[in-house]
Amino acid sequence: MATLLHLDSSALPHGSASREVTATFRKAWEEQHPEGTVVYRDLAAEPLPHLTAAGITAAFADPADHTDEQKAAFALRTELAAELENADAVLIGAPMYNFTIPSSLKAWLDHVIIMGRTGGENSSVAGKPVTVVASRGGSYAPGTPREDFEFAAKYLEKALTGLLGLKVDVITPELTLARTVPAMADLVDLSDASRAQAHEQAAAKAKALAADLSA
Repeated sequence: MATLLHLDSSALPHGSASREVTATFRKAWEEQHPEGTVVYRDLAAEPLPHLTAAGITAAFADPADHTDEQKAAFALRTELAAELENADAVLIGAPMYNFTIPSSLKAWLDHVIIMGRTGGENSSVAGKPVTVVASRGGSYAPGTPREDFEFAAKYLEKALTGLLGLKVDVITPELTLARTVPAMADLVDLSDASRAQAHEQAAAKAKALAADLSA
């Protein structure tokens, strides 16, 4: 049966748009794969350590020469890389924080991108489907005043495709702060419509991926 790697990175355990939409995706996925496997990491609740010199240098050194610190650091990188390699599909919840992705998600990327293995020309995960739920409090769509400030979905697409060779699809619930920020009161209807569309897209994408993997 198929395996889904599900990552959430929102610091909010409740009321998070990205978590709500990834939950919709996961529910639809599990309905199609009741005997399948979901490997879940809550990167906010259980954050990974930042990549250190030991983790970096270990990737370019003979394992027989690793120090104890390098062994421990590279063991984590190997574990994370294996999770990605063993997954048939990947789901990432990525809210925009200060125009980019949460540092917890960046830490995961730094660990999992291992040049010569998952990263690079002969990536071991090339072509694997990834669904990114890139939620944001405002709108950064083409033509909006803050279009040039969008460094979350854009960065993830470049990193996931350019370094890992993954096949990325992005779902973008936006204007998520409209119901809590008085100045955005006129945007509530647009916010609700965007969120509803994101849930529909998530469910449809999960079902489509499940069908492709079962074929």
